[in-house]
Amino acid sequence: MNDYLPKRELEPDPDPKRPSNTRLAIWIIVGAIGLYLVGSGIWGIVTGG
Repeated sequence: MNDYLPKRELEPDPDPKRPSNTRLAIWIIVGAIGLYLVGSGIWGIVTGG
């Protein structure tokens, strides 16, 4: 490998359309909470109370 090149030039450019890891984690957490609320609501309707 070319050790004389800067690390930035050896790595591929990041995809500008990819969401950041923080935003992805927030969406996963919010989605899990929403899924829990919908699931518990459906469970409450099915069991009658």
